[in-house]
Amino acid sequence: MLNLERLRTLDALARHGSVSGAAYGLHVTTSAVSQQMAKLEREVGQRLLARNGRGVRLTDAGRLLADHAARILSQVELAQSDIEAQRGEVVGEVRISAFPTAARGLFPATLTALRSDHPDLLVRTRELEPEQGLLAVLRGDVDLAVVLDWSNKRLPVPGGLTKAELLDDAPDIAMPAGHPLADRSEVELEDFAHDAWVSWPEGEFCYEWLMFTLRSRGIEPRIAHLAGEHHTQLALIAAGFGVCVAPRLGRGPIPDGVRLVPVRQTMRRHVHAVWRTDADRRPSLRAAVAALRAAGAGVAAAAG
Repeated sequence: MLNLERLRTLDALARHGSVSGAAYGLHVTTSAVSQQMAKLEREVGQRLLARNGRGVRLTDAGRLLADHAARILSQVELAQSDIEAQRGEVVGEVRISAFPTAARGLFPATLTALRSDHPDLLVRTRELEPEQGLLAVLRGDVDLAVVLDWSNKRLPVPGGLTKAELLDDAPDIAMPAGHPLADRSEVELEDFAHDAWVSWPEGEFCYEWLMFTLRSRGIEPRIAHLAGEHHTQLALIAAGFGVCVAPRLGRGPIPDGVRLVPVRQTMRRHVHAVWRTDADRRPSLRAAVAALRAAGAGVAAAAG
């Protein structure tokens, strides 16, 4: 009989494309992955891996079994979801990730509602950027991820995942109080063609969005400073070191010396919840999505 954990290892190898990637996704050592694969090869009586330079690749038998493994693991997830759905109780544990401003703007209300409505449900949360959140859902590290994309740049969602909209977020441009445009009622991105920008770190989805958006409007961005936290970005703006995009979701107190002006050509961040489709019937997951939606509706109502 095939061992489920060894099939899970093979599935991780097929998805990540390397022993090190599979080890990272499964939170084990590379030697543990190699040992599991050696045992699986003995079980099936065929080679599943072949050397490929310094790495490995799946053999024909390996790819065949990996396809079956993906379906088997999906069926196991469905079985677990059906058992929970049949019981009908919101109990157990649900793990949720969100990018930082969503964690700050949505988690307090979400967790409060879940604690009140479902006291036997244990909720664990963590901050992850959108791409990391998607990977965590695929790996099974979290059950649900809050992610974002923009009206002009979508975040690709892999197959096998379900997405539900939570809210739209309309960011502003933050600038020093002494900026020539600080007294405007609206601005356009083209107005800042010669300004220095304070941006998210390179490689993050929102950094790529900013570069793409400015260049699409004929502006070659001059990125002066990189900071992951919006509070840090606004502190730099208050000190006169550039301008930045300032989302409204999760926005805290605005420092003295900073002005926020809406963009005439409205930019929208679309905030979504994403989870594995084969876990869709879990009552705990549905309760978490409902609580996030209610929190998102509250944020939208407060924004007017």
